[in-house]
Amino acid sequence: MTASSSRLPPVTEVLASSQDGAATGFVLAQLDAMGREGPILWVQDRLSMQEGGLPCLQGVAEVLGRQVPLLHVAAKDAAQALWAMEEGLECAALSAVIGEVWGAPRALDFTATKRLSLRAARSGVPLWLLRTDAAPGLSVAPDRWRLASAPSAAHPLDAEAPGRAFWRAELFRSRRARPGAWVACHDRAAHCLDLAAPLRDGPVGEGADRPGPDRALGGG
Repeated sequence: MTASSSRLPPVTEVLASSQDGAATGFVLAQLDAMGREGPILWVQDRLSMQEGGLPCLQGVAEVLGRQVPLLHVAAKDAAQALWAMEEGLECAALSAVIGEVWGAPRALDFTATKRLSLRAARSGVPLWLLRTDAAPGLSVAPDRWRLASAPSAAHPLDAEAPGRAFWRAELFRSRRARPGAWVACHDRAAHCLDLAAPLRDGPVGEGADRPGPDRALGGG
């Protein structure tokens, strides 16, 4: 099953472990599906930069299959990072805003997520809020995901090298679709995110026709 992100909510929240870089790949795969033009604003607080490193322009271009201007903001703390995200969301010329906040700082409360959502909805610029090593608190984000790496596919040319990356994506809270867990991968040729149930041959019964991950990610 494939999913487009053309109708994603204003704010999507992604939680991940500090030992896992799955969240970044998952978000970039959705950026590819959007096909929006314009720079990406990438905001990181100090701990996110220290623990996870800086975004790599070459790596972003490789995932998206094209060169994209990347505007990076290095914030001193979570409060400054949230301010930078709000200001960036006022600029409709951006294709997206990615904001990384480490842990659960006091500044990132329900009111802060509400302000971000209002600005994103007004400008039409989607925000991905990446939270590392954080327990899910109160948030207005319609879609909230937990991401972790899954075993990669076999490499077609080198048995010792990793192949296509896979992620375990759990939609643990959503106002638009039924929560669930899927194995996700990036289909670069189709510019979409492929989602499949962890057990492909599970039982079919009542509720099988309920909205699946394509609707959860905004696809048709």
